[in-house]
Amino acid sequence: MSEILYSINRDRLKPWNELPLLPINEQLYQTIEVYEQLVRAKAALGKLQGRSIAIPNQGLLINSISLQEAKASSAIENIFTTDDELYKAYSEQSSQTENQNGPPKEILKAREALWSGHNYLKERSGFNREYFIKIFQEIKGTTDEIRLPFTETVIRQEGSGGNAGQVSYTPPRGEGIIENKLDNLIDFVNDDEKYKIDPLLKMAIAHFQFEAIHPFRDGNGRTGRIFNIHYLTKKELLDLPILFLSRYIMDNKEDYYAGLMGVSQRGNWKTWILYMLKAIEVTSNITYQKINDILSAKESMLNYIKTKNKKIRQPEQLVDMLFTQPYIKVKHLTDAKVYAEVTARNYLNELSDIKVLEKKNIEGRHYYLNQELFRILSE
Repeated sequence: MSEILYSINRDRLKPWNELPLLPINEQLYQTIEVYEQLVRAKAALGKLQGRSIAIPNQGLLINSISLQEAKASSAIENIFTTDDELYKAYSEQSSQTENQNGPPKEILKAREALWSGHNYLKERSGFNREYFIKIFQEIKGTTDEIRLPFTETVIRQEGSGGNAGQVSYTPPRGEGIIENKLDNLIDFVNDDEKYKIDPLLKMAIAHFQFEAIHPFRDGNGRTGRIFNIHYLTKKELLDLPILFLSRYIMDNKEDYYAGLMGVSQRGNWKTWILYMLKAIEVTSNITYQKINDILSAKESMLNYIKTKNKKIRQPEQLVDMLFTQPYIKVKHLTDAKVYAEVTARNYLNELSDIKVLEKKNIEGRHYYLNQELFRILSE
């Protein structure tokens, strides 16, 4: 039935230039099972949105949770680092990654793309080619653009099994073909009058389509996962791009790739859409719980500091800063104009003395680790 409704990719070694344009036939996903999961996903996402907009200090979410999303999305592409290395790199460079190397640099670039793309879309009515190119270029640190017609890009199977290294999919290529399919995708996500589909269903369909088009030489997976989150914020289902969506994909990586192949080889849209809706439900609940844990830990720390050291001025502002990232330096407090340098250093040392923070000397630099925030984000 699916093959009748959807023209599948019959030759993995041949560019899938016949990749169907959007929209897809509604019969491919209109089932009771899909709509029951859709209700659960929307409820979880709505709860997260309600919680996040009530937080007065959005920096708690902007810096901490979005960094974990970038880390998980990069891990799906086998770019790994420890939380310790990542947070130290972020603390040292924040938004400037020029002096970082290796996986931390790759992840920090993904985080920058997450936020710069969010800001880009706030100033525009919808998605466009420039958006996708911008995200890709920031992730990869390149000036490259959409694949040229002669590039022989293929997707190979991962792992160490008997099929490892074999071609599992060959994306479209040829003069104007990628551009045409990408423009169709852009029209699909922007025009809600022509394509009256629930936004979560539309996101799942659009994510597959982007990965199938595979418009860039590399970085398509990370670009596509950032696109997921930006779509939700653009449709006002989230205020901020903080959904920890890549966590579910990383934990269920084989099912993710099997779902993509299931659509291209068998037209199995139902399984793919169920997977993406479940990802939204699970990660909305995870992100919601992390927000609650962060706020609870912040309040407990503030009360403890007020009890143990009544001489600290502006303790609320100090604790706010301690929960914007796990590794804090004196410079963070002075740059935010919370304290002068001597005061900031003294306060951080005093908090280290009463075990609120852990003082670390790494390569001659002093860092102060908020172990509670580190624990919450690393779970």
